[in-house]
Amino acid sequence: MRSFTIFLLTVISFYGFAQTKNTPKPNWQNLDLQQDGVFGISTERAYLELLKGKVATPVVVAVIDGGVDIGHEDLKQAIWVNTKEIAGNGIDDDHNGYVDDVNGWDFIGSSRGDVQYDNLELVRLIRKMQPKYASALNSTKFTDAEQVELNLYRKLVTNYMDELENAQMGLAQVTIIKKTMDSLVVKMGKSDPALQDFNHVNLTNDTEKKVLKVIKSLFDQRKDFKQVNEEINDGLKYYTSKVNYHLNIDFDPRELVGDNYLNSNEHFYGNNDVTGPDAEHGTHVSGIIAASRANTIGILGVADQAHIMAIRVVPDGDERDKDVANGIRYAADNGAKVINMSFGKAYAWDKKVVDEAVKYALSKDVLLVHAAGNETKNIEKQDNFPNKYFGDSTSVNKGQADAWIEVGASSWKDDEDLIASFSNYGKKAVDVFAPGVKIRSTIPNSLYKEADGTSMAAPMVSGLAALIRSYYPKLTALQVKNAIMNSVTEVGHKVKIKVNGDTQKVLLKDICVTGGIINAYKALQLAEKM
Repeated sequence: MRSFTIFLLTVISFYGFAQTKNTPKPNWQNLDLQQDGVFGISTERAYLELLKGKVATPVVVAVIDGGVDIGHEDLKQAIWVNTKEIAGNGIDDDHNGYVDDVNGWDFIGSSRGDVQYDNLELVRLIRKMQPKYASALNSTKFTDAEQVELNLYRKLVTNYMDELENAQMGLAQVTIIKKTMDSLVVKMGKSDPALQDFNHVNLTNDTEKKVLKVIKSLFDQRKDFKQVNEEINDGLKYYTSKVNYHLNIDFDPRELVGDNYLNSNEHFYGNNDVTGPDAEHGTHVSGIIAASRANTIGILGVADQAHIMAIRVVPDGDERDKDVANGIRYAADNGAKVINMSFGKAYAWDKKVVDEAVKYALSKDVLLVHAAGNETKNIEKQDNFPNKYFGDSTSVNKGQADAWIEVGASSWKDDEDLIASFSNYGKKAVDVFAPGVKIRSTIPNSLYKEADGTSMAAPMVSGLAALIRSYYPKLTALQVKNAIMNSVTEVGHKVKIKVNGDTQKVLLKDICVTGGIINAYKALQLAEKM
């Protein structure tokens, strides 16, 4: 569920664009609709009017993600420290099974290094079933259970071929865009051209004309050439990873971890490198939750007393269920009261092990927050894992997690474009919406970047949950969820969504449980009454 290339992925086509130049106010996600004219969650108003002079207690928020830059200038004061562990002594001082886990744990690494890239779950499932079913004929005799599995295998292969074709086409297009843009920059003789420079460049062929449309569209959404170039480079990286790793059946990095992968109940493996080779996504998520509100640099996180526990399970590719389950259990066992999960996938390898971990976290009074996904789909009709429903990937619903919040992404304007064009939705499957467009946050090396995605919306909710739990520590996870759910700003007008590629206008209550956008001010008022 990587989100840094969402805009690029929606505009890369060599034909028409219809984007309007819009730039929200800085820190818009924390502003107030009535006072500031943007559909933020009223965090600043809450601090100013409700929290002044109140005493808060620290709350641990586990960020299960791809890694966190724990030394970031705007985050280092908010990183969880395991005080029972002595750093660097090679001893499991607190006897929790994890050596030197001072700031969290990495379940996709070992003493030999860290996994950076992995397959999609789709590919791993095909690789698992291929020896048995690849050469199956219609006349081959199978048991009923095997026939079900064969049908699934054939569906997976069809989906795989579609995804591979799309990825190869995307890579080819982005490569052309990048090469053509670079040649135009050379032609202009400027290393940092402005939009007007592109408007006056001499175009010599149809490809240059088409690429110029892409560049202009990106300039509409990004303030300068540096950001446009970053967006295209992100797209190139995304599609290169898709073709070379995500969809490469011959690529399997799991040996690097050194666990018995077939044993989903194995817990003690990994290393203490919570940053890993690519911590951009997890660092961005962490900043939204807990970037310092006390300094004069960077950005403002939602929760001033949140401590980030970094748990690394998400590679560049699909996370594995075993690692997700262990990440949830680690968080619950080591004091996290909120777990943020800004990841997801279309298929599950072992849903049961994740469900059991979720139940375990619930028993420890943990609130779980999950991003709904960025595929513009109804997740009541198309699977998105993990989710709040218990049962295996093909069975009927066997109950659901009560202290779980599924989050869609919203934008800043209170109009028909309020819901992010990429966001998944679902009348019963998605609980709330939260800001997830043009969210500026922390990235590694003490830098900052705007990003879009439900990956950004989920930590808005996690930050709010931490804020409530820090100022009202006696409330249970379920009470905190109820405070958030029952205090949303309801949206009475219709909003645009995509249904099978077509634009429809619907009421927000038809695409999520609450019919609203989270509101920190009202949630804290409700928590006070509780």
